Amino acid sequence: MEQRILIYAPAGQDASLTGTVLAGSAIASHACRSPGDLAEQLALGAGGVLTVDEALHAGVYAVLDAYARQQPDWSDLPITVLTHAGLDTLPLRQAIATLGNLTLLERPVHILTLITSAHAMLRARQRQYQVRETQRRKDEFLASLGHELRNPLAPIKSSVALLRHLYPASEQVGKVSDVIERQVTHLTRLVDDLLDVARITSGKVSLQLKDFQLQQVLDHVTELCQPAASSRHISIALAVPPQAVTLHADYARVVQIFANIVSNAVKFTPDGGHIHITARLAQGRLQVAVEDDGIGIEPKAIPRLFSMFEQGPTVAGQMASGLGIGLSLARQFAEMHGGSIEAHSDGPGRGSRFIVTLPASASDAPGTTAAAGNASPAGASPPLQVLVVDDNRDAADSLQSLFQLEGYAARVAYDGAQALAAVDMAWPQLVVMDLGMPDMDGYETARRMRRKAQGRDVLMIALTGWGQGEARSRTEQAGFDHHLTKPVEFAAIVALLSTHLAQRAAAGRPQ
Repeated sequence: MEQRILIYAPAGQDASLTGTVLAGSAIASHACRSPGDLAEQLALGAGGVLTVDEALHAGVYAVLDAYARQQPDWSDLPITVLTHAGLDTLPLRQAIATLGNLTLLERPVHILTLITSAHAMLRARQRQYQVRETQRRKDEFLASLGHELRNPLAPIKSSVALLRHLYPASEQVGKVSDVIERQVTHLTRLVDDLLDVARITSGKVSLQLKDFQLQQVLDHVTELCQPAASSRHISIALAVPPQAVTLHADYARVVQIFANIVSNAVKFTPDGGHIHITARLAQGRLQVAVEDDGIGIEPKAIPRLFSMFEQGPTVAGQMASGLGIGLSLARQFAEMHGGSIEAHSDGPGRGSRFIVTLPASASDAPGTTAAAGNASPAGASPPLQVLVVDDNRDAADSLQSLFQLEGYAARVAYDGAQALAAVDMAWPQLVVMDLGMPDMDGYETARRMRRKAQGRDVLMIALTGWGQGEARSRTEQAGFDHHLTKPVEFAAIVALLSTHLAQRAAAGRPQ
């Protein structure tokens, strides 16, 4: 269907005759009966559209204009309009101005000219399809790259946590662990940024909106950025309104907005510098200013700051480290929320100031966060049963060891079949399972495990390198309760278990 030309010529036999001419040159076509039929056929796919000038004012212009406005970035639908010599009408002028890839052929049209034009449309469309395929392959590559990079990062992160548990008093182990953890966190953020670029360019980012408080976000951002700042003796100061500020937004994306800006400030602030984060609420809009006393920005560079892959020079004139996509992602996420980001600087050596504006509301009382129940099995009898399932033995074994050090009765399985056999021997309260396993993947294993459960309570967490929306929806359909992307903090798993147990206790169910 994507190789056919759609024809709409409502008067006389023009449509059928044109279809016959095109068929004689092995060009597929479809004659549309109405503007509504044209819209439906465009949705199914087309190599181009051939219509006549008198049809523009009869609804065809509206259909083509709507399609042109919503078509993906790779698409520029070729449109040919057969028109009378010297004709100048408002619909025709609108079509020329707004439809983009438009060609006018004056009637009467020679058959050879019509066939040549049709071939040109299809060749142009074919090149667009090649761009689409390239983008698809790029997105698949980035997704696979993210998965492959996250898999080794997960056991590294778990092993660092193990070192801290085993040698809590060792200063040398602490220093080495800090270095490894900082670099793993940095690599993880680079992977996440690359995948966000792929999601945004393919239109696959959707916001998960909920209510939360600004203080939660800023605490999270400070936690993420403080290690890098502390290592260079850079202070981060917060000033927030006395009342609670509530945002209805995607929590993870808002954290990402501020974390990208603050980490950027840390990167370009010399040792011993200062970063101030100031928030204020006015007329239903939250404004958060992130100000530093760093190297500043050239005035001519400010308009380019938010461009993808744009990097600012350091004091020595060298290019800064990183991918140059953090600020671009921050602005795009802010705009998706109906907000904005602006950058200001008085010039080199005079610091910079970024202002984030987002919709928000205020309440009289400061916000409070309910404490989750403690999932630690200390003092519990018997200990909670945990099953870790991952074909990456390093990842599985290191996570199992962490659970055991915390007092859980943790077992490990290296594939789906072993996991199903393990639950037959002893039913766990928690299953942490990888998705991309050979033979029987995590999705199928989870489905079979849910069937085996027969009413038993089990919290199932997918722990995987796949973070795309499709993978998340598949985990939910397979029976998982949560989807976590590698590498993950061990505390995040424990927090989910804590919440699960607290909810069961509140409902009066046995744990």
